[in-house]
Amino acid sequence: MKSTGVTIADVAREAGVSPMTVSRSLREPARVSAKSRERIAEVIERLGYVPDPAARALAAGRTNVIGVIIPSVTNNVFSDVMRGIYGVIENSPWQVQLGNSRYVAETEEALTRTFLSQRPAGLIVSGVDQTRKTRELLINAPCRVVQIMELGEAPIDMMVGFSHREAARVATQHLFDKGYRRPAFLAARVDPRTKRRMAGFEDVVRTAGAFDPSRILATSAPSSAALGRTLMAELLDNAPETDSVLCNNDDLALGALFECLHRGIDVPNAIGICGFNDLEMMAVAYPTITSVKTYREEMGRIAATMILETLKGIEPEEPVVDLGFDVMSRQSTAKLL
Repeated sequence: MKSTGVTIADVAREAGVSPMTVSRSLREPARVSAKSRERIAEVIERLGYVPDPAARALAAGRTNVIGVIIPSVTNNVFSDVMRGIYGVIENSPWQVQLGNSRYVAETEEALTRTFLSQRPAGLIVSGVDQTRKTRELLINAPCRVVQIMELGEAPIDMMVGFSHREAARVATQHLFDKGYRRPAFLAARVDPRTKRRMAGFEDVVRTAGAFDPSRILATSAPSSAALGRTLMAELLDNAPETDSVLCNNDDLALGALFECLHRGIDVPNAIGICGFNDLEMMAVAYPTITSVKTYREEMGRIAATMILETLKGIEPEEPVVDLGFDVMSRQSTAKLL
């Protein structure tokens, strides 16, 4: 049975090295020879030594934790971001600690306080719409911070993302370019990013003289394909002249397609459909669905790399990285002109 009171001195004595070497092997393994690391690891496993994170934080001024605060752990968009983060950090001496704000600003503020009290090595936070207090906490954080998912005019420290408003503008213009003239916008879980996409949609339809408030449907309810079908049904009942729709995400786009198929509406010739994020299902639906491709996994990789590089004293050449986006044109907007 493993011991529960093993100290770093016990490990050092068994491994025939100094306590400092054991500590360095845990915190900065690259500075310890492979032979010593292997011997130390064997002793740690045999004795059941568990490092005290609080003691390590006091000694080093920080823990080995990189905090990540996102608004959802079930949304595929953030799953992709986390895959990128873990891909960079999993083979490093650092560990990811995840916080889920559930799209609640006060929860994000509380999580930020909790993370900072634990002396993290770095923080990755989602978005640019933090509360005044959360922003103040992050500006004064004793660690480096990366904001992800979008771009803003006043980065707290480092930033990786894209313009949601511009992405929606380009997607809406795509609908006009394909011959549609009366587009609608469907949205769920209306957060600040959704509002920026809605603004981008409105920019284009107003310029085209095609703005109609009855063709904008938004709800605070969580997104799903079922909700997309419900919203599309409401849209078709209240604004039957609609000939295309930009959906705030791919779940809604899939639901919109299901409702059209249920009603026998020809997609894309009677109605065109465009999603947002370009999840895998967009390319395998029938018809395949046009969507705005965003580079979420790369976003996570770059954010994590920024943190790790700054921990080595290496500053990023570009502290703000615009990953851009692409409209993936598929069958759902291939109208026969």
